[in-house]
Amino acid sequence: MNNPIDRRVATALRSYTVLAVVALLVAAAIVPYAASVAATDEQYVAVVNVDETITSSSAQSTIQELRALRSNESVKAVVLRVSSPGGSAAASESMYLAVKRLAAEKPVYTSVGQYAASGAYYTSIPSDRIYVTPASLVGHVGVIGTVPGDGLSSVATTGPDKAHRGMTRDQYFASLESMKRSFVGAVMTERGDRLNVSRQTVAEASAYTGGRAVQTGYADEIGGLETAIAGAAEAAGLSEYQVTYRNPAQPQGLFLLAGSNGASQNATVAAERAPYTFRGVDSVHFLMIYGTPEDQQVLYNSSETGDA
Repeated sequence: MNNPIDRRVATALRSYTVLAVVALLVAAAIVPYAASVAATDEQYVAVVNVDETITSSSAQSTIQELRALRSNESVKAVVLRVSSPGGSAAASESMYLAVKRLAAEKPVYTSVGQYAASGAYYTSIPSDRIYVTPASLVGHVGVIGTVPGDGLSSVATTGPDKAHRGMTRDQYFASLESMKRSFVGAVMTERGDRLNVSRQTVAEASAYTGGRAVQTGYADEIGGLETAIAGAAEAAGLSEYQVTYRNPAQPQGLFLLAGSNGASQNATVAAERAPYTFRGVDSVHFLMIYGTPEDQQVLYNSSETGDA
């Protein structure tokens, strides 16, 4: 192929071959992108798990997920799949506000598994409807205040309030009462027209199972997750839809430093205790949680004050 014309033809053919391969590669890249764009035309009901003790970390992850779902036009309704005893008071309040913002724009239904107690119930009450199983436990509207155990009573301080870990005794009780009133007030605002018990009864922090929860108005219907999904889809006007499941607070990477099953178990226990035990600087904790906190002295349970 010493002929100059033949060499030019061969060069041209190679160029065309390269262009054809590039075109195929571009097409291969464009097709999945086009498919993903087309997929956004699908309509979804998103199921968001709230199945952990509520901490500032888990709440932040869930709030970010709810914010994303609120702005996602493909997601037409959201179902909260709740099975939590509650947790940190501040984190539970933040979750409540996030769900309330979402419910103002899209149908939000709640399906309760084992329990939606205290702060987890606070999270659920902005929902359009709350479904429970016969064994579900809901309610427990109140706040628990805890302080560190023995060993920190004799300390040197730089100011009078430092001995009270940032607040006086009166401020401590006032804070608890304020949080309790906010919690009870939110329940009355969100579910007042459906409740069959008084505000004073709500403030007593009772918890109800299944059918009794429906009778009192703490929940709306007996039903499982599928019932809640179908109800949310109907409320959104969906006849055809896909279901997407989200678990934003799953502790991914929690066990990366664990060297054994025992270490993993210890990490899990530490995570579960996070709302009321800090190994650095012990301090007062305000909790919306079902049960008695461990390793802490409970000074005051705001549900004992009666009416809010």
